[in-house]
Amino acid sequence: MGNDQEEVPESPDVHFEPVMKLPLVETKTMEEDEEELVKLRAKLFRYDTKDTPAEWKERGTGEVKILRHKKNNSVRIVMRRDKTLKICANHYIQPLMEMNPKSGSDKALVWSTPADYADEKPKSELLAIKFASAENCLKFKESFEKAKLIVSEKLNSSIQSDKSEQDEEDDDKGDESNVKEEKLVSKIEALSLNQNDQDAKENTTEKEEKEESGEQKSSEGSK
Repeated sequence: MGNDQEEVPESPDVHFEPVMKLPLVETKTMEEDEEELVKLRAKLFRYDTKDTPAEWKERGTGEVKILRHKKNNSVRIVMRRDKTLKICANHYIQPLMEMNPKSGSDKALVWSTPADYADEKPKSELLAIKFASAENCLKFKESFEKAKLIVSEKLNSSIQSDKSEQDEEDDDKGDESNVKEEKLVSKIEALSLNQNDQDAKENTTEKEEKEESGEQKSSEGSK
């Protein structure tokens, strides 16, 4: 045999149909109605007061987002851990919230929230976040301040709307009061007219009685 290489037979193109076909399942993140104001990679910490002494504890590393709802303009901070995608921060931004540098660092920020829903139940938390660069830290801080303005405008708009509705209700009450007064005046006028008609009838009757009495006396005198 002059050719030492063995010929390898081509494998047939075999296709197997799956025994069971599963429908595609759409995974929802509950962020479909929101738009990203910013998304950055960072490390999150929470201030744990249960231990003595109290200390900062790492809560997770992953992507932190500031999301604005497209319809109601509410804004929240959401952060998920790498790989597991478990939520480690989830709370709304309020106009009175303050975000400040942590310990003078240009890469870390600290703030507090009255109700964080990372553990499903709302809990007051003091949080800190650290970024890889001062540029990312500044970008997150600017987006946070922008979110506060959005929420403030939403609250002011809601207050103005409530005030307008209250003014309309007051106007409606005023109109109802005017209608009641007009009805009362009309009723008084009607009663007055009825009384005048009654007085006029009584005067006419009295006059007719006097005339009849006078005629009777004249007739008796002639006799």
